[in-house]
Formats: sequence, structure tokens, C-alpha cells
Amino acid sequence: MNPQFYISSHCSINQNTVRYNNEVVFAAADNDIASFLLSVYQHLGVKYPKFYKMDNLAKLGWLAADVLLKDFDKTKYQPTDIGVVLTNAGSSLDADKRYFESTKDIASPALFVYTLPNIVIGEICIRHHFKGENAFYIFERFDADFIARYVSLLLETGQMQACICGWVEMTSTDYKAVLFLVEKHKKENSILFDAASIEEKFIAVGFNQR
Repeated sequence: MNPQFYISSHCSINQNTVRYNNEVVFAAADNDIASFLLSVYQHLGVKYPKFYKMDNLAKLGWLAADVLLKDFDKTKYQPTDIGVVLTNAGSSLDADKRYFESTKDIASPALFVYTLPNIVIGEICIRHHFKGENAFYIFERFDADFIARYVSLLLETGQMQACICGWVEMTSTDYKAVLFLVEKHKKENSILFDAASIEEKFIAVGFNQR
């Protein structure tokens, strides 16, 4: 029998709304993506000056992780025990386009830094001092089967003891983030970690699948 793992918490950010474990924790009327992300940051009351330097994809993933982990006791783990596995469809295309536009005048080193999608993982790990396995994969659509299989393998083989995983997508006109904190031990209100569970949470917040 394969070992079972559990979703300790989950978070989503889309359509100007932030949800934590199905509860709306913040909503705003701002239609502008940058303004909305800033309003979420201000709502969290966090002081992290580097946030202002990030591109929108990194800001989105960073904010989703901050909400996801707000009740997480990371002191139970070593920094190398906690990994991050993220996916999306557009890679860093939003930053790529902005950087390309900057090259018509003077290429922006600040934008160039964010022309790799895994930079968002780096920003999350720096913020929370995680040093475990991390990876960013590109799929046309959210692949719940892949996430469930890959993360379960990493946990089962002891390469990590806890994992932040999910989908973080940013375009010039839209954004979507759904993150899950997966651990080996069942807690109160934990959800079984499998493809059906994470796909259900993904669809529940308005993300179309398959």
C-alpha cells in the first residue's frame, strides 16, 4: 500500500480575491493587476522591501505562499526538508515581453532577472529560508496527476518532508495561483493529497480544467 500524504492548507489568488482553506481572506475592486497585488501585500502587513522589486509572477507566488504558510510551523523541519514544486503554462512570458520592450531603449537588468519562471520559487525560498528540492514545470494545463505523483515520490523517498506545490500563472491581463502545503502527517482538517483532491480545489475557485 502506498503511503498517504495530506494537504495541511491551500490558498488561491484570482479574480481580485484571496482564499485560504476555502475562506475569502481578502478581496478588492482593483482591476489593475499590479495595484491588486500591492493591496494584498499591504493587507498582509508584511515588511519586505524586496517585494517592490519583483515582477508580477514572483509577487503573485510570493503572496500566495505567505498566505498558505501563515499557520505553518516550519521550525518542525530542517530547511532542507521543505521543497517547492510549481507549474504554469506561460513560463515567465509576462516578464519576457516587458524585458524585450526595454531592450528597444536600454535593456533592464531588473527585468532580466525575472525572465526565468523558477525565480518565483527562489523568492519564496529566500523569504521562508527553504533549501529543499525545487522545480518549475511548464504544462498547457494544470496537471493534477503529475503534481500528485511527483510530489508523492519526493515525499516517499525522503527527499523532502513537506512541499509547497501548485500553479502560479501571470499574463499581462490575468493571473491565477493555487498552492497546496503537503505534509506526511495528518492534522485536524487535513485533506488527503491526491490528484482528485487538488483538482477539485483547483476547479472550486473557478479554474477551468480539462
